[in-house]
Amino acid sequence: MAWSSTGDIYSSKRIVLGCGNLLFGDDAFGPLVAQRLAEEGVPQDTAVVDAGTGVRDILFDILLLETKPEKVVIVDALDIHKAPGTVFLVDLEQIPCNKLDDFSLHQVPTSNMLRELKESCNIEVVVVACQPAFIPDEIKMGISPEVQSAIGEAVKLIREILV
Repeated sequence: MAWSSTGDIYSSKRIVLGCGNLLFGDDAFGPLVAQRLAEEGVPQDTAVVDAGTGVRDILFDILLLETKPEKVVIVDALDIHKAPGTVFLVDLEQIPCNKLDDFSLHQVPTSNMLRELKESCNIEVVVVACQPAFIPDEIKMGISPEVQSAIGEAVKLIREILV
């Protein structure tokens, strides 16, 4: 976890988690969106976190909190064969149970934890994703123009979700 803005992650009503790795091209989408949100400011009682590739640890901590947030927004690059730079919402209910392990948001059991937060903890879980143009197999910093231009659209969408 790199930083957090307004509010504490473990006591805020709303949490935005930017997932991804700045060292692997378009996989940096989530952290870059989180950074922009933090720089521009978010509603009071909202924490914005660069979760990097450690989102599972944060989600596990949230599952164990006595007082849980009302809303968790996950921001990530997700390849589902759309046009590069397309920003879209991921419906957790549409992920088939036999595919939960394939839908990683960076590692299993992240998708299972998101469902647990939603179903057992009554937390509204929203996944905002962007179709990457390219995520390299080796370290290569810098995102594609398509994903760079999608950051503003994602920030606007997240602001609407946080209201």
